[in-house]
Amino acid sequence: MEVKLFQKTQRDLATTINQVIDKYWEDEIDENKMIELIQQLYATNANKFMKEGNYTTILRQQCGKRRLEVVDQVINNIISVKKVR
Repeated sequence: MEVKLFQKTQRDLATTINQVIDKYWEDEIDENKMIELIQQLYATNANKFMKEGNYTTILRQQCGKRRLEVVDQVINNIISVKKVR
């Protein structure tokens, strides 16, 4: 699965996140690929992901609670790995 890493808007980012997680839930991509894509999206679009430590309103509305729980797990894994190093 290919996605654009540099997203133009928060809505585009939300749509891409939804596609990645939905493909994972439908077993069209494996867990490692999903994690890799979410990590890459976060690394290249961090300013569109969060404002003042919370997900942006558009991301919360477009992605929903269940998808953001998955994103949370992936992002928290990145942050904890960086702290260990």
